[in-house]
Amino acid sequence: MSSDKDACWFAVRCVFASGWPPDRSTPLYEERITLWLAASAEEAIERAEVEAIEYAGAIEESPDTYLGIAQSYRLADTPGDGAEVFSLMRSSVLEPDEYLDAFFDTGTERQKTVE
Repeated sequence: MSSDKDACWFAVRCVFASGWPPDRSTPLYEERITLWLAASAEEAIERAEVEAIEYAGAIEESPDTYLGIAQSYRLADTPGDGAEVFSLMRSSVLEPDEYLDAFFDTGTERQKTVE
């Protein structure tokens, strides 16, 4: 790990295929974002991938699979209330509602909604 004087905070998103429960008929994928104090994006990703492999194997009977994609984002501020911890920009010809449906609201997400 880097010394604090040359380190910055990085958020790293890793993607997994869930192995639990083992008899699942429909694949389930998980995106996790973890925070790392590191000297570079490369160091943050390297450390996040080590943790991702450990995380994926946490359930021995039916381990998740780390899919080998890690994306990092250097935080502009120290993590705290309201701090931006991840940003990914994507070009698309889709209209806003279509874009959300295609990438974020497919109807298969496991999430709580706020009414």
